[in-house]
Amino acid sequence: MGRINVLSFAVANLIAAGEVVDRPSSVIKELLENSIDSGATAITVEIQNGGVTYMRVADNGCGMEPDDLPVAIRRHATSKIRNAEDLEGILTLGFRGEALAAIASVSDMRIISRQRGAESGAMLEASGGNILRVSERAATEGTTVIVENLFANVPARRKFLKKDVTESMAVSAVVEKIALSKPDIAFKLIVDGNVKMETIGDGNMKNAIYSVFGREFASKLIPTELEVDGIRVKGFIGRSDNVRANRNYQNFFINGRYVKSRTAGAALEQAYTSYIAPEKFPCCVLFLDINPATVDVNVHPAKLEVKFSNEKPVFEAIYYAVRNALEQNSARPDVSLSQRGAKSDWVQNKVSQSEIPIEDRRGESLKSRQIGTELFTKPSSPEPKKSEPPKAEPKPKPAEKFAQMSAEEYVRQYVRAGEDKKLEQIAKKQEEKITEAPQKAEPQKPKAEAAAPTHVVQTTVEIKEDPMTSSIPEASAEPAELAETLEYRIVGEVFNAYVVVERGESMLLIDKHAAHERIIFEELKAAMRSSTPTSQMLMLPIEVMMTSDEIQTLGTYREEIEAVGFEFTEGRYSVSVLAIPEGVSTDAVSDMLVVMAERIKSGTGTAGLTRDIVFEKALYQASCKAAIKAGREYVGEHIKWIVDKLMALPDITVCPHGRPVAMELTKKNLDRQFERT
Repeated sequence: MGRINVLSFAVANLIAAGEVVDRPSSVIKELLENSIDSGATAITVEIQNGGVTYMRVADNGCGMEPDDLPVAIRRHATSKIRNAEDLEGILTLGFRGEALAAIASVSDMRIISRQRGAESGAMLEASGGNILRVSERAATEGTTVIVENLFANVPARRKFLKKDVTESMAVSAVVEKIALSKPDIAFKLIVDGNVKMETIGDGNMKNAIYSVFGREFASKLIPTELEVDGIRVKGFIGRSDNVRANRNYQNFFINGRYVKSRTAGAALEQAYTSYIAPEKFPCCVLFLDINPATVDVNVHPAKLEVKFSNEKPVFEAIYYAVRNALEQNSARPDVSLSQRGAKSDWVQNKVSQSEIPIEDRRGESLKSRQIGTELFTKPSSPEPKKSEPPKAEPKPKPAEKFAQMSAEEYVRQYVRAGEDKKLEQIAKKQEEKITEAPQKAEPQKPKAEAAAPTHVVQTTVEIKEDPMTSSIPEASAEPAELAETLEYRIVGEVFNAYVVVERGESMLLIDKHAAHERIIFEELKAAMRSSTPTSQMLMLPIEVMMTSDEIQTLGTYREEIEAVGFEFTEGRYSVSVLAIPEGVSTDAVSDMLVVMAERIKSGTGTAGLTRDIVFEKALYQASCKAAIKAGREYVGEHIKWIVDKLMALPDITVCPHGRPVAMELTKKNLDRQFERT
């Protein structure tokens, strides 16, 4: 007698249920997806005891006919697809026809539905997968699914459930993700009789974020939108002061479906390089619209993971969308003060940039970004015109020395030929001052130079009001129409570390070291990018042991890898590196190639981006050493130059290590603190 058994229909249903339903939150997820696919504009979720004893999902969607109710809880019964070709372009959240059958097989279920325009509805009752009855009854338009006694007929599964409070939190997390994915649908979550979350469903993405994550989170977001190669990225990313210790606040939605994507996460985190501390993780709510034929959502039982036919354009679209938004952001963190019983108004002041691309704009406004005398002083009065043509500035030294040069060498290499003597005199004078008085018992009064005359900068200001009523900020088509003159005045310096600047109706506290460090970093990075990548030949090849798939990846993308300065030959178990990019030490070659191969293979990076990130990290320490130091006293020209540069480039908001460059305190908040308003 044979040993192979054909399982009964009931046992097969229980096995299938284990793939789709493992806890109450997975039940809620499947029911919510069905409600969304039905065209609902309002959905209510209610649970009791973590969802184990009672769950209800009610919507105002299209509803079902009475004859469809018994069919709906059969396996592989769905209205979403008809044939295999439909799987190539799935636009609905549900499509397998397994969810209701799996849920019904491990619970007591009631489905109450009424089609739009029908005079009455119908109710189906089932227990353990068996239909008890289908009856006519009064009902509102839409569908309500009630699930009770989850896993009552599978006690082995029930004992693996967590505490009620833990299961409730899991349900809340699912509802939050889906509420973010559909800002045009009003969601309400009720837990044990208490409303835990509610969205208004007005289609405003910012309002949905506000309802889910709260006022503080919503106030620290940057809008971003970009379309590259048919992939559209739109949404919000966290500012540099809106980071977390984990990835729980990273939300990616592909064609309206919440997913976990390694490619998307890597693109986001690499874009934040030099904007946040390395041990922190950025936040985001990003939507990707992509051709459904190029993404497979049928690779995970819970449909949480997706597979792209080509991951590189997806990675690059997210990376550049996030990077551009960070580089153009000018928002400063607010100084926190107690609120004396009044809620602070959230007003986002965004200094709009020109429509010129960020790299071109910086090149135009900072042609003097060659490190030199301007690092310390730049006279406020115009220089006298000279009859002879200005001396040509030497080209920046290529990036090959970045990893080997000291901070002093960095500065000397970028000093303009006609001004190095002036820089040495200023530096010598400063050293003598520090030597004479290394420590002061009391901080001295601000020098006259610090109280410089009012400086004027032309900027464009766009004010967005409270996030509950605002829409996604867009670039102004006519920036000149909104332009207004902002005056700022250097008030002084406190603790020999923070510069106080008055600007309009606000006050800035500038960390002089962090600001100077970022300015130097941007100078060095611009010089690095302006030079064509070159290679340095090796006297002896470097053997890098790699796996066969890593070697194959390097061979497949040889042209891209050699474009950044590598030359290599492939072996069976290793590659022989014949040349490396200038600026990369031989000790870093092995790790860099392995990381490069892994990122290219997994779709989480490219050769060029990996090289740029390595070089940027090499500039951090040099920028920190070359910047002026907190706790030391510097002449007024030093401070004035830093403030001038900072005001001219409002997108410089954090140092390369992710610390804020300046914090803002408005006159309105100060008046409230002193009870003047």
